[in-house]
Amino acid sequence: MGFSLKVKTKTGQHILRDVSPSLTLSQLKSQIVEFTNCGNPDCMSLLVGFPPRKLDVGPEESLTASGIVNGDTLIVEEVTDVQMVERQEDVLLAEQSAAVAGDEFAGLLMKQVVPADNSCLFTSIGYALNGAVNTDGGILMRQIIAEHVAGDEVTFNEAFLGRPNREYCAWILRDDSWGGAIEVSILSSFYGLEIDVVDITNTIINRFGEDKNYGQRIFLLFDGIHYDPLYLESLTGGHPRTIFPIEAESIYIQAEQLAKEAQASRQFTDVNRFTLRCLVCNVHLIGQTEAQAHAKSTGHANFGEV
Repeated sequence: MGFSLKVKTKTGQHILRDVSPSLTLSQLKSQIVEFTNCGNPDCMSLLVGFPPRKLDVGPEESLTASGIVNGDTLIVEEVTDVQMVERQEDVLLAEQSAAVAGDEFAGLLMKQVVPADNSCLFTSIGYALNGAVNTDGGILMRQIIAEHVAGDEVTFNEAFLGRPNREYCAWILRDDSWGGAIEVSILSSFYGLEIDVVDITNTIINRFGEDKNYGQRIFLLFDGIHYDPLYLESLTGGHPRTIFPIEAESIYIQAEQLAKEAQASRQFTDVNRFTLRCLVCNVHLIGQTEAQAHAKSTGHANFGEV
């Protein structure tokens, strides 16, 4: 039985019916072009899921292998020739830098997807430190943060935290509380390494611990609401690498390139516009600001995207 797929293009939304699961990605792109008249399949990038992720499979891979299932929504992004040239130049620069640095860093920087729960920041840091996805690691990190904040009420005052020190400590220990810049900064100090957050929305890298002159760093990819760790898939084989010396400039260049590519294909969430529903009282909210205000006034902190 064929798939039904929703396809969003710059011309609007379409529905493809009776799509064979055995179609290759290349054939699907040709079918989309024929159905929607949206351009050249060779300059087409397909995104799927939430947050939208690029389909990183070969053109001759089947839809089944790509992970596409019946009812999925595909977002079609057209990549211009200029963008393709810029990306090729950036990749070449990264490869040249890797060659200068030595074979140790010859490889491709990739994203390790972690569960999209309220502890994705802590799970991502845990993966970068230990090389495994362990959703229980957040318990210890929350305790580390709470103890650090409770021990310095001058620095971590109400104006800095947005709530009283004691209230914040109780809040961060809850498994439905999201981590952000404050928590990243504390964990950078505790573990003694730089944590570089690759922000897709602004295509910038926020370096936590940069002023401490740490010798090593890890990278996290941030799409506006979710964190995933980055790792190096080596060209020479071996285990994926997640901790890098500060001097490995080729890795930093690749992280910048990842941000540019993800931003160009809109693999980020506009936190000022996305719609949430409070799963406690079913109130609909627009953007991160409303969600935070609702959480502060009601104590509700369990949200789902609409």
